[in-house]
Amino acid sequence: MKKILILLLLFLLSADLLANNSQVEPRGSNYDLYSSRSSTADEDFIRYIEKNFAVTPDDIREIIANFHSEMRKGLSGQESSLQMIPSFTDVAIGKETGKFIALDLGGTNLRVLAVDLDGAKGIEISGVNRYVIEKKYMEGTGEELFNYIAECIDNFMKSNNISYEKKVDLAFTFSFAVDQTSIDSGKLISWSKGFEASGVEGKDVVALLNEALRRKGIKNIKVAALVNDTVGTLVAKSYEEQACDLGVILGTGTNACYREKINNIKKWKGLAPKSSNMIINMEWGDFDKISVTYYDREMDAGTINPKEHKFEKMISGMYLGEIFRLVLRDLIKRDIIFKDENAVNLFDKQWSLKSEFMSLAANDKSSNLGAIEVFLSEQGLKKSDLQSRILFKYISSLIARRSARLSAAAVSAVILWMDPELERKHIVGIDGAVYERYPDYKGIMESVFNELFGDKSKNIVCDYAKDGSGIGAAIIAAVVASEEG
Repeated sequence: MKKILILLLLFLLSADLLANNSQVEPRGSNYDLYSSRSSTADEDFIRYIEKNFAVTPDDIREIIANFHSEMRKGLSGQESSLQMIPSFTDVAIGKETGKFIALDLGGTNLRVLAVDLDGAKGIEISGVNRYVIEKKYMEGTGEELFNYIAECIDNFMKSNNISYEKKVDLAFTFSFAVDQTSIDSGKLISWSKGFEASGVEGKDVVALLNEALRRKGIKNIKVAALVNDTVGTLVAKSYEEQACDLGVILGTGTNACYREKINNIKKWKGLAPKSSNMIINMEWGDFDKISVTYYDREMDAGTINPKEHKFEKMISGMYLGEIFRLVLRDLIKRDIIFKDENAVNLFDKQWSLKSEFMSLAANDKSSNLGAIEVFLSEQGLKKSDLQSRILFKYISSLIARRSARLSAAAVSAVILWMDPELERKHIVGIDGAVYERYPDYKGIMESVFNELFGDKSKNIVCDYAKDGSGIGAAIIAAVVASEEG
């Protein structure tokens, strides 16, 4: 028992080093943790997993170079894994006023917000309702999905005493790739994040929402702005901090947007906007110039969109738990972890391990990893040895750490694109449950910035932008309303 406790202490110390020291890669001495119970073959296999999920400084530099190449092609209209979609908007000036409904459709939840803007006095959210998007709507017909959305809006209006007589401007945050043709129209390019509702791809999603609202008898709502969630996040954060020029989502899915000079958007054919800049929706979840592991490929084969959204599937909350499950299943089959006959089929069910359990493992600081023990018991493993629980936590940390380092690599690429010498301050507005809830995700990202930029890393500030997508969409709707007079 004493030896086990020493091993646990060593593990916790090594985990802290991994989170806080960018020079320490997840390999080498960490295998000593398992030497008392593992054969050489077991140790070699753990090393194999560590190496697979490591993101080295050389990897990061290669990602940055590939990002820049894909960004350049995407902005010029060439074929690229980064779509670089013009948003038809720039950041706001902070003087916008009005009352708006913000509708936020992104992952498995739908949010509806009542947002009051009062110029210099700031922003007030006077109501928020959340609705679950059931699988039957995600995978049914587009009409069924948008009818359900209209029902949610109707419920929100009733529960928040919003008039059905007065005109209400609605800001529609739609967190999927859209070929946007104006500030209030855009055709869905492709679904992601588990959605595959039929009859929507290639259609104007604003028109589909308007039709559903009319079917529901709601005639006073006008969709004033169609906004990607990253664009909303950037606009919301820049409303508070003018130095914010990059918005990122790290949640069920992942994406980013940034401010680009109009002159650099070679594919832009529209009229010159009032601003010399425009926010570009990158759709970086599609980035594919990156190496994947055997486990990534196996996970990808079980998704509804194989060989698509490669980067997103290595980073976001929808997929991390499944990657973790596949690694655990492999370790169990090889008799490296949970050496109990009851564990043989423990993680055989596809998509049965949610990403939230990785946060649970990371948050378990107890000497016996009791929270992990309880979780495993709930999964059907009534008894688990401490060293297996240590390994469970460690493997989880490798997968989460890769996610954070890849996210930081992508953020670094975009910032260097805007500011090659990193001469000015950049605030990165970030929303999403992965960033918010996984312990020290931000710290791991910051370690990458320090690794790449040294003292200049202080010019990159990651700031949580809670509910940013909906608030930002309302701000954009206010800008549109003011321009229309």
